[in-house]
Amino acid sequence: MKESKNILRDSHGRVHSYLRISLTERCNLRCTYCMPENGVQLAPKSHLMTYEEVYDIARLFVKHGVTKIRLTGGEPLVRKDIPVILEKLASLPVELSMTSNAITIDRFIPDLKKYGVKNLNISLDSLDRKKFEQITRRNQFDKVYSNILLLIKEGFKVKVNAVLIKGFNDNEIIKFIHLTEKLPVSVRFIEFMPFDGNKWDMAKMVSYNDVMNRVHAVFQKEDLLKLSDAPHDTSKNFKIKGYIGSFAIISSVTNPFCDSCNRLRITANGQLKNCLFSSSESDLLTPLRQGKSIEGIIQKAVQAKFKIRGGMDTLKKLQDPDLHSNNRSMISIGG
Repeated sequence: MKESKNILRDSHGRVHSYLRISLTERCNLRCTYCMPENGVQLAPKSHLMTYEEVYDIARLFVKHGVTKIRLTGGEPLVRKDIPVILEKLASLPVELSMTSNAITIDRFIPDLKKYGVKNLNISLDSLDRKKFEQITRRNQFDKVYSNILLLIKEGFKVKVNAVLIKGFNDNEIIKFIHLTEKLPVSVRFIEFMPFDGNKWDMAKMVSYNDVMNRVHAVFQKEDLLKLSDAPHDTSKNFKIKGYIGSFAIISSVTNPFCDSCNRLRITANGQLKNCLFSSSESDLLTPLRQGKSIEGIIQKAVQAKFKIRGGMDTLKKLQDPDLHSNNRSMISIGG
């Protein structure tokens, strides 16, 4: 019997086993690198996936080999039906995780535990209250930080995501690393990436080399330990000798990890994006609502995936606003 073709294998041989599902475009923060200054035009509620549709699409991807699902937004916890979504997805043979800004996450700890969500990525771009308010346009630092400590206490595996912007928070790199001395967290430094409306500029970007230069200026060579990176890992992982936690660098711009990419994304309005940087999308929600098969659409979208960064295979192309500004803003893609 002829083996059926894996619809999640692209033309470059990459098999996609990790699905990120955005549950909403709404958020209770207004981070400058994520949301345009004037906000975004929210899709009407009728255009967004219901919890049943989230489940139906997820189940199909799991059927074809997805083993990990991360729930994102906007802020996924602003959806009123998040407990139902967690319950439905927890019935699938898949690892569930979530990215959150942690403002309200303390209310959902029982649900997260009940449905097996153990891995949480928490966004925190500054350890300075004033800077936090400046970048998020909200005064919520104390709430976020106290909830990070609460999640650790409750036994969750916590990663702290910090988007670095030159001249704004790059002077906090060492302060973030010192956070890992006493806390079992992984602090992940993320390069500032171009999306519609976030005023991206290459000059604002803090590269892998920039981070490591600051690290080498403070820590002795023998105290900097390189950790093993997991297969398909987006980050280069390190720790300081004697520290409980670790830190990592995600260099999507200067040192992309495209060769080992196994990620696909579903936006809150049911569009499949085969790459974070790609401006193309494939509508899954409309045919799903029409009762049609979406497997062919998925396969076509996966096959069309570029080898590197949505076709922007050089920094020159990446800096061309005609290319990167055709993409959505980050909040409407899903973090």
